[in-house]
Amino acid sequence: MGFVKLEKQGHVGIVTIDRQEALNALNSQVLSDLDAVIDQVAADDEIYVMILTGAGRSFVAGADIGEMKGFSSIDGKKFGVHGGGVFLKLENMSKPVIAAINGFALGGGCELSMACDIRLASEKAKFGQPEVGLGITPGFGGTQRLPRIVGISKAMELILTAKVIKAEEAKAIGLVSEVYPAEELMDKAMELANAICANAQIAVCESKRCIRMGMQTDINTGSAFEAEAFGVTCGTEDKNEGMGAFLEKRAEKHFQNK
Repeated sequence: MGFVKLEKQGHVGIVTIDRQEALNALNSQVLSDLDAVIDQVAADDEIYVMILTGAGRSFVAGADIGEMKGFSSIDGKKFGVHGGGVFLKLENMSKPVIAAINGFALGGGCELSMACDIRLASEKAKFGQPEVGLGITPGFGGTQRLPRIVGISKAMELILTAKVIKAEEAKAIGLVSEVYPAEELMDKAMELANAICANAQIAVCESKRCIRMGMQTDINTGSAFEAEAFGVTCGTEDKNEGMGAFLEKRAEKHFQNK
């Protein structure tokens, strides 16, 4: 579908941004294509986990400066609302999303990775929010997600200096979970995705929902979300199968996901 491709491997949907001539930079068309593919993944009951990556040597090098150069204030706000809305849809999708960050993840690319649930990086990956060096602010959630992930002080440092960091530093500050050799990245992402797929999917989705909602609220409200989710999962066939397998010491489980 345009600049964004979807491939299915078992219960994993692999989504690849492919605009290699621009290092996968996000323009309005790429954002619209990504929006449509997110809807496609969300609606496909056979996809349990989504992996998001970039084609070639870049994850996403940023938003398209060539498109943004001529923006007025009104144009800029409209572009920010467009991209921010797509990233919120990705973040709020019930299915887990793994970012396999194979190269540059700068500006809008770093913001896109942060809208994913788990981030794995290649040793070649680079991260940063260089917007202030271009005379603008982050526009797709960078000022909101980065401090939530790495803390206010480190987020301030990265955003206000426009510093670009390597994958190992990104791991050290908690921006990514793991760093792998480039040739192993997609295999490791698939391994993680399949490990998630092996579990009860209602419980997986409810757990994601609780984490995401809890990060936006106080612990008392978050605990109420969790109690509700726990109640929901206790009424599923998957709970009976999972607990039955444990009590019967069965390694193999047959989740019905209902």
